Amino acid sequence: MEAAIEAVLFVSSEPVPRARLLGLFDEEDQEAAAEALEAVLSRYREPDGRGVMAEEVAGGVRIATRPEMVTWLRRFFDVSGGTKLSMAALETLAIIAYRQPITGPEIQELRSVSPAGVIKTLLERRLVRITGRKEVVGKPFLYGTTKEFLVHFGLNSLRDLPPLEEFEETFGTGTGDAAQAQLSQATLDSVAPPGDREDREERILREAAALEEAQAGEGEENP
Repeated sequence: MEAAIEAVLFVSSEPVPRARLLGLFDEEDQEAAAEALEAVLSRYREPDGRGVMAEEVAGGVRIATRPEMVTWLRRFFDVSGGTKLSMAALETLAIIAYRQPITGPEIQELRSVSPAGVIKTLLERRLVRITGRKEVVGKPFLYGTTKEFLVHFGLNSLRDLPPLEEFEETFGTGTGDAAQAQLSQATLDSVAPPGDREDREERILREAAALEEAQAGEGEENP
């Protein structure tokens, strides 16, 4: 059972929910399967000279490289490290994470600058998504974080985001700045898992086009 769970985690490109892992086995074997899963998690949680670890993120379990291996992974993939988000992108992402669902104008009110370009970048990076439209004049898009956001920042769910009050007490800053302080400590240097890139690119293009169309419409309504 441990070997089967380990193999599934190894080949999966996304975090696998516990229920799906246990569902591999017959009903009468569920107790033993649960013990096997915990054994695998325990084995990979301990450093023990390994370059990979097991972690629970985005509502599932995955095997991922350890953060301290990033230097060697960059050398292998010949990555210069130029893929980090800008501070403006991190601040906008933090606002969306803590205030979602939120509109572009609401983000602009908090940041005092237009977030259009930054939001487009976050859409392309698959860290945010369009969740609908707000029923107000102009019907602006609503934005929220994605499953990829949870995976990148090692969060099992949005409930794992620390309370804003803690950051305001620690950093003496406002909501947006406090959230930025948290997210700026996280890294987006992990290697993207394999998957259907064509589907991803098509969705990104659709969302980016929809964003541009909405911005054009807002400009016509508010000259």
